[in-house]
Amino acid sequence: MSIEATRETMSRYLGSAHSDVSMMADDVVFTAMATGQQYTGREAVLGMLHHFYRVAFDATAETRVTLFGESNAMVEGRFVGKHIGEFAGVAATDRMVDVPVCVVYDLDGDKIRAGRIYFEMPVLLQQLGVAFAS
Repeated sequence: MSIEATRETMSRYLGSAHSDVSMMADDVVFTAMATGQQYTGREAVLGMLHHFYRVAFDATAETRVTLFGESNAMVEGRFVGKHIGEFAGVAATDRMVDVPVCVVYDLDGDKIRAGRIYFEMPVLLQQLGVAFAS
């Protein structure tokens, strides 16, 4: 796969605001690196994204940096929005959040095979008014 093909696949995904998973492999696996929780398959990944961006939060991803390789991509940015539903045991606070996030993707051909999500949970919990025990 070429770097340009990776860029094209990732641009389709990122341009969909996390609502189109057609460019993902049927057995795609996304892993929340802080917890090890995995979401396997397109429907599971779509469900996780929907919950995160539309149910627990009314949020968007603001991209700062994208890097593309022949079979990998990396996106660094910010998760920005309002806490509108339960998340990680915390009831809706209606607080605004702005949290650093980085996702590393593995691709095979024109399909995303895996995503590793690095999300700054201590920053999120602090912004929600919850003490974070390290």
